Order: sequence, then C-alpha cells, then structure tokens
Amino acid sequence: MNVSVIFSTYESEDWLEKTFWGFLEQSHRNFEVIVADDGSGPGTRALVDRYREAFAERGVDLRHEWQKDEGFRKCRILNRAILAARHDYIVFTDGDCICRRDFLATHAARAQRGSYLSGSYFKLPMSTSLAISRDDVVAQRCFDWDWLRENGLPASAKRSKIECGPTMARLMNRITPTACNLKGSNASVWRDDLIVAGGFDERMRWGGLDRELGVRLQNAGIKARHVRYDAICVHLDHARGYKDPEMVKANKALRVNVARQKIRRTEHGIGS
Repeated sequence: MNVSVIFSTYESEDWLEKTFWGFLEQSHRNFEVIVADDGSGPGTRALVDRYREAFAERGVDLRHEWQKDEGFRKCRILNRAILAARHDYIVFTDGDCICRRDFLATHAARAQRGSYLSGSYFKLPMSTSLAISRDDVVAQRCFDWDWLRENGLPASAKRSKIECGPTMARLMNRITPTACNLKGSNASVWRDDLIVAGGFDERMRWGGLDRELGVRLQNAGIKARHVRYDAICVHLDHARGYKDPEMVKANKALRVNVARQKIRRTEHGIGS
C-alpha cells in the first residue's frame, strides 16, 4: 500500500532531523514524505535538501511544501500538503515526533475504507529528547523502556503506551476508555475523505484543529478506530510559546458547534 506521510514544522530543525531519522528506518517502504512548513527560514529548506538523497536511496520521495510566515497558519499548509499528496492514503504525524520502525506498516495494515485511524504519542522530557542520537533511532533504543528510564524518563510515565506486544495492543485498543479523537500527531485518513470534508478548518489556530476535523469525518459516517497501542511514536519536548487559552476556547466552541449541527464539511478549508 502506498501512503503519503504529512507533518508540519516551524523553525525546529533539530527535532525535524530526528523525525527524519525515524522515517528512514521504516519497515514499510512504499511512501512519500511531505514536510508542511509554516514559514520556516532557509535552515529548514537546507535540512530537507540535505536529507532528500538519503530518502531517495530508500525509494522515498521527500518533498517540501512551504508558505510565507504570516503567523500560525498550520491548517493552511496542511491543506496544501493534502492537495499535493500523490497517494490515496495519508498518515499524519508531527515534525517533533520519532516514529517506531513499524509505525507506517501498522497504519497501512489497519487501513479500511469508511474509517480513520487515530493513535497517540509517548511524551518525553527535554533531557530524554536531547539524548536521542541517530544510532539510538537506528537501534530503536529510543522506544525501549529501560533505555528511556536511564535517560531521564520519569517513573510516572505510562509504560503500556510504548511496549505492548501485538496481542496485548489489539486488546488494549479495543478496551481503552480513551475517546478515539483524531490526533494529528498520529492518525491516518483516506485522502478523498479529507477532500470531501474540506480538510482542516483554516479559521482555527493552535488547539484542537485535528480533533475538529475528526468530528466532521465522523459526522459524515467515517468511523474512528484506535491504533493507540500499536502505532508508536515518541514526542520530543519543546516550549509552547504560541499556546493561548482564548484561542483554545474559541476552537472548542467551533468544534462543539460542528458536532451539534452535524456539519460534515468546512467552507474554510480545501476548495474554499
């Protein structure tokens, strides 16, 4: 199965490089990567150019969708990336996540028409995020509980989110009480379902923009299915200077209205 991987970035070259490392190690090789860049400077473009050959050697096309920096416009650049995608199935993550070797294989194997998949991420503290080297990704040590604990992971972390075996993962995906909201750090959706829904609502800034898209998909009859315990990625720590409680409140109000009105398509996204 061919998939298009899309993730956003903004002025985060160190973490973006580690994201690249994860995709260079994927067992599933039939994919392209589209970096949805919300206005980064030339350093990000240089990094993408530097890694393009390494991806090409694995038969993977690495592409860079960029827009001018005019503030937080993540939804707009993600919509551009969706339109640019060459494959029918799209896997979303973020440019501050490292995906385990079987991440894409899991999404591809679990894909079904009439549904989207949503997972989670395993959040790392800054000390652990900084400790991860290229070799740690190649050897997949950065997904090993003991290695993570030795490198700063607190004992309070939820171990089950990173080291369930296949049988246990299937069980946990079925019985978890966690709502299967669409999470942009770990999700996959058929491209034509995204187009019909209008993609991401470009009125929304930071806070719940992915979840609102999931509500519209479900309003259209697309079922939500968990890959919370088998599509594994770790999230690298970073500051969130863009976080704004008022923005989050406005986004939630929009999402609640979408759910209440059973809205299936935004008029402020793809095709608007």
